[in-house]
Amino acid sequence: MATACIAHSALQVHGISKPIIAKFDQPHASSDGGAILLKAIDDRLGLTWRLASAIHDRRQSGKVVHPLRDLLRQRVFGLACGYADCNDAARLIDDPIHKLLLERDPLEGAGLGSQPTLSRFENAVGRADLYRLGTTLADAVLTAHRARLGECVRLITIDLDATDDPLHGEQEGRFFHGYYKSYCYLPLYIFCGRHLLCAKLRRANIDASAGSIEEVARIVARIRERWPEVRVLLRADSGFTRDGLMSWCEQNDVDYLFGLAKNDRLIAEIAAELAEAAEENRQSGKPARRFKDFQYRTRKSWSRQRRVVGKAEWMIPSTAESESATKPRRKKKSIRVGDIDLATLEGRANPRFVVTSLQADQHQARALYEKLYCARGEMENRIKECQLDLFADRTSTGTMRANQLRLWLSSMAYVLVSALRRIALATTSFADATCGTIRLKLFKIGAQVRISVRRVKFSMASAFPYTDVFRIAWAALDSAAF
Repeated sequence: MATACIAHSALQVHGISKPIIAKFDQPHASSDGGAILLKAIDDRLGLTWRLASAIHDRRQSGKVVHPLRDLLRQRVFGLACGYADCNDAARLIDDPIHKLLLERDPLEGAGLGSQPTLSRFENAVGRADLYRLGTTLADAVLTAHRARLGECVRLITIDLDATDDPLHGEQEGRFFHGYYKSYCYLPLYIFCGRHLLCAKLRRANIDASAGSIEEVARIVARIRERWPEVRVLLRADSGFTRDGLMSWCEQNDVDYLFGLAKNDRLIAEIAAELAEAAEENRQSGKPARRFKDFQYRTRKSWSRQRRVVGKAEWMIPSTAESESATKPRRKKKSIRVGDIDLATLEGRANPRFVVTSLQADQHQARALYEKLYCARGEMENRIKECQLDLFADRTSTGTMRANQLRLWLSSMAYVLVSALRRIALATTSFADATCGTIRLKLFKIGAQVRISVRRVKFSMASAFPYTDVFRIAWAALDSAAF
């Protein structure tokens, strides 16, 4: 193996009398020593085995060098370790840790799949394969969830959200979205807590809720196969407040709690509460809230009246708002309560609304909004993990099918790291760490690989700062039932 030296073979550092020489000449070492934890959690879940079996291998068996399961695992493990693209395969082809993750001899085993091989794999997957991948991933997550919780589950909350996936090329299905001000896709995410159940790639020239009924129906059916008596609550922002979705929930015994975009009629309903909040704000100098529970129906789009909870909040202007008071500003809309015009009062109104099927006698207005609805914001952190830490937004291939596969691969990586966090790191300081933090502090460990007759040994730095966390995770996975 050729010795790779940095540009300056010798570097003189102040305070050290001898020159420093840096060489990349250790063939049996890897910078991803901690990634062996991924292999252990994957063996526990059986995730990549199940997902690889969902894809039909159309290659001629006599010419296959890399099994399809190995290509899938190579991409999933690579994403979890921070390697976003197929191009990274050229640098990892002989990495001993990554070969070990694919159950090959880390020193003498065959190299990993090349970039062209991985690209052919991504572009060869058909629509039926993608559908099976989606259903298999959801089934695997729900099966693991049931094994952990058993049958004692009374309520399952499902969160839906749409987000932008910016595009920088001529990908199939690209569309300029006015709200996000860019060409993008509009993927649909469905989570149950930290459990990812769906990541569906969609064009951006659609409504945010498009296709959600079909995906929710599929997921709810699988949930009820495992927990026949469980209550299901669907939670989302105002982009999903559509009569079709709410009617489906009502017809299928599924509760819902959706945000509701404000309008003049809704604001008029809580005008008196806004006036009370404004008076409290004037006296205390702190933001004040009131809540009102009422029945509401749109003039055309809804088929029936539904329960709406309105939050009437009056807020103190922020520092930025105060500093910009001298700039031309849009005139406040008049809101009259008796002889008082709220637009003339100091501060500003911050009205918010939700629509729900939950009963008022079981869920009071304030708790419904503050405790139950606002908790959906945690889902946005999960989407950020998928996109920022696991490269779910790296949809740079030409076709939507290949980009959907990339989205599923990132989703699989998220499921593995999330399961590792839940099972092996629950008692450590990393119990709430993001996927990126777990990768940086647990996977990215320099390791020298040695093989003897009896064992494979990873030699890692004794000064590694998270040795205790790694040992706890290792012991948890070693003692887990496979």
